Amino acid sequence: MSHKAVLPRSILAFLALSIQIGTGADRPNILFCLSDDQSYPHASAYGEPVIQTPVFDRVAREGVLFTNAYCGSPSCTPSRGTILAGQDVWRLGQGGQLFGTLSAEYPLYSDLLAKAGYHVGFIDKGWAPGNVQVGGRTSNPAGEKFKDFDEFLDNAEEGQPWCFWFGSTDPHRGYEKGSGIRSGMDPGKVKVPAVFPDTPEVRSDLCDYFFEIQRFDQKVGEILDRVAKAGQLGNTLVVITSDNGMPFPRAKANMYDLGTRMPLAIRWPKRVPGGRAVDDFVSLIDLAPTFLEASGLDVPETMNGRSLLGLLEPEKSGVVEPDRDAVFSGRERHAWCRVEGAGYPMRMIRTRDFLYIRNYEPDRWPAGDYRVVTNEGQYGDVDASPTKTIMLGRKEIDPGLFDLSFGKRPGEELYDCRSDPYQIHNLASDPAKNETLLKLRERLTAHLKTTGDPRETSGNSPWDAWPYYGRKWAPLPENAD
Repeated sequence: MSHKAVLPRSILAFLALSIQIGTGADRPNILFCLSDDQSYPHASAYGEPVIQTPVFDRVAREGVLFTNAYCGSPSCTPSRGTILAGQDVWRLGQGGQLFGTLSAEYPLYSDLLAKAGYHVGFIDKGWAPGNVQVGGRTSNPAGEKFKDFDEFLDNAEEGQPWCFWFGSTDPHRGYEKGSGIRSGMDPGKVKVPAVFPDTPEVRSDLCDYFFEIQRFDQKVGEILDRVAKAGQLGNTLVVITSDNGMPFPRAKANMYDLGTRMPLAIRWPKRVPGGRAVDDFVSLIDLAPTFLEASGLDVPETMNGRSLLGLLEPEKSGVVEPDRDAVFSGRERHAWCRVEGAGYPMRMIRTRDFLYIRNYEPDRWPAGDYRVVTNEGQYGDVDASPTKTIMLGRKEIDPGLFDLSFGKRPGEELYDCRSDPYQIHNLASDPAKNETLLKLRERLTAHLKTTGDPRETSGNSPWDAWPYYGRKWAPLPENAD
C-alpha cells in the first residue's frame, strides 16, 4: 500500500498562488514616476535643446524610449484614473472628470498588486484631485501615503516586492517667475510652439516650466540612487512619464498633441533589452496591464488597455507591433468654468499621419466661458500664466492665435500631423481630405461603441450632472465689464 502525504488546503492554495505569481525574488519591483503637466518632447532624450533631463535620458538609454505615447485624458484626475484602472476615460463614470471620484467597483493595478503581496504606496500627488470616500474607498487609489521613499522602503518586509508611485507636483503651476533663466537657461534657444506668440515673456515662461521638469528629473534620480543602494535596481521596472500636457493655452485639457502626447521611458534590465526607441502608438492606459503581466498576475477583463511587454521584451526598435497604429483619448468636464458647471466633451483618434477630434458641444467655449471668472481668471480651463496673460492682451493684434486657444471650435477637426505638427490648420471641411475624414470618423465611432462610451452607445451625457467636488464659480452678470 502506497502512502501519500496530504497537504492542508491552505498550503495548497498558497502553493498555487506562488506558482501563478512567482516568488518575491522573481517578481519585479515597480517604480512609477509621474510628473504633473509635462508634454512631449520636453526631455533632452527627445532633442529638446534647452532642457537637461539626465535621469530620464539614462532610463531611455538603458531601456526603451517611446516616441508615440499618449494619455487617456488631458486632465489630472481622469488621466490618473485611467492609469490606475487601465481603461478608457469614458468607462470610469465620475472618474472621468476633474474633481470627481474613482469608484471602488473598478479593479486597479495598485489594489491587485497589494492583494498579491506587494508593498504598495506613494508620495506627494497620487490620484488627485477629487473625493476618495464618495467612491467607496478609504484611502488614495494609488496606495498608502508615505512621507518619502525611504520611509516607504523601510516599511517593506524582507524580500517583499514593492510598487511605488512617485507623483511629483512639478511642473504644475505656479512657477517662481524667472527661475529658468536664473538657472542658466538661454531663452533664445527655446523652441516656442507655433500656437504661442514668440515674446520674451513667453520664452521666460517656458524656461520656468523647463526648470520644474529638471527638478522632477533630479528627484527621480535621488529615488533611483536609493533603489541602487538597496541592491534592487536590476529587477525594478522603472517608468517615467506624465499625466497630461503642459499648463499652457491649447495644451493641457485639449486633444492636441501638446495636451495628450507624453514623454515615456521604461527600464527593466532583467527582461527589457535597452538602447531602443519604439515608435508604436501606446496609451498610458496600457501601463496597468503591463504592471500586472510583469508581476505574473491575470489582467481583469475590464481593463481594455494592452500590456506593453510585447514591445519591451523584443530586441527591436521602430515599429514593433504594426497593429498599434492609433490611440484614443477623451475629456469631459475639466474646471468649473461654464454656466452650471458644463464641460467641454471631446474625443480623439491619433494616427501616424492624422489627428481627428470630435467636439460634442461646439456651441460651448472650449477654454471656458469668459464671464465665469475662476481662480485661473477668464477662460478657466486654461491655467493662469504669463503666456495666457500675453495672449489675452494681444487679442486684437493677433486674433488668429487667440482664436486657436480661446475661440469656439467646429464639431469636427482634422489635422495633417506631418505637415502641421502643432495642429493649426483644420482640414475637416477640405474636400480633398473627405475620405480620410470619413475613415477616422468611423474608426473613432467604432472604438467608442465597442468600449461602451455613453455618448455613442446611448446618446447619454451624464458627466455634466455628476457632482464636482472642487470649488464652483458663478458667472458674472450680463452687464458686467
